[in-house]
Amino acid sequence: MPLPESQRFEATLGKKPFLATMEVNPPKGTDLSEVLKAVEGVKRFVDAINVTDGSGAIMRACALSVAKAVLDAGVDPVLQMTCRDRNRLALQADLLGASIFGIRNILLLTGDDPKAGDHPETKPVFDLKSSELMQVAKGLTEGKDMAGKELAGTPQFCIGAAADPGAKDLDVEMQKFQAKITGGAQFFQTQAVFDPPALSRFMERAKTFGKPVLAGILLVKSAKMARYMNEHVWGIHVPEDLIARFEKTSDKRAECVAVTVELIRAVRETANGIHLYGLGWEDLIPDILKDAKLEAARR
Repeated sequence: MPLPESQRFEATLGKKPFLATMEVNPPKGTDLSEVLKAVEGVKRFVDAINVTDGSGAIMRACALSVAKAVLDAGVDPVLQMTCRDRNRLALQADLLGASIFGIRNILLLTGDDPKAGDHPETKPVFDLKSSELMQVAKGLTEGKDMAGKELAGTPQFCIGAAADPGAKDLDVEMQKFQAKITGGAQFFQTQAVFDPPALSRFMERAKTFGKPVLAGILLVKSAKMARYMNEHVWGIHVPEDLIARFEKTSDKRAECVAVTVELIRAVRETANGIHLYGLGWEDLIPDILKDAKLEAARR
C-alpha cells in the first residue's frame, strides 16, 4: 500500500515546528529482522528513517533495497547515497531506481574514506562532489540527465545534505551550506551535536537560508565508546563531564536516555528538529522521544 501523502517527510518540511528522524544501518548480510524491528518500534514517533550507505566505509547490504523495505514497513525512508563508490552513470541510475521504488527523500554525501573501513584496499571513485550530485538529482527532477538527454519519466526528490555546526571555520562551512542549497538541498541533518552553544551560533547564520536543519543527536553508550569517538571519529567531541557520567553510572542505558533527552531539550529552541544516531540502541528511541515530549505528526 502506498504511503499517504500526509505521511511523506516532505509534507512536514516547513510545516511541522520540530521534526524527528533517526537512522538504521543495513545488515552485513541479508537478514533484515533487526532493521524491521527497529522500524516497527519507532514508526509512531519519527517523521522519517535514514538508511545509511556504507557508513564508516563498512561493506553492508545495498541501502536502496533496505530503504524500500523501510518504505514497505510504513515509514518514509531517507536514502543516503555517497559519492565514494559510484561514478556518475551509477549514481544517476540509482537515483532513478530509488524513484521507481517510490523513494523520494535522498541525503547526498561525500562518503567515508575506504581506508577507514573493512575493505581498505578498495579503490574509491569520488567522480562527483556531494554538492554536484545534488545538482544532478535536481536536474533529473527537471527531466534531463547530466548529458542533457531527456528522461522517459521524471523522478520526484526531496534532497537533503549534511552540515557541521562544530566546524572550526564557520565562514567556510556556510559557503558549503550555500553551495548545497544552490545544488538543490531542501533540508539538512548535522553531525552529532554535543555543544549546544556552537549549534546556536551555527543556526544564527543558517536560519537566514530558510531551510530546516535537524541537529544530530548521538546516543552515547559508554565512556569507552565516547573516548574512542573523540580519538578516531572526525567531527565528534564528547565533553569530559559527559564521559564522567558514564564512568560513574551503574545503568548505562538509563544514563544514555537521560543524556540524550537533555541534549534534545538543549537544542529544541534552536534547531528545526533532531536526527538520532542510535548505533544499535534504536530500541531506546521511543522512550527518549516520550521523555523529551516529542511526537511525530503521523502519530
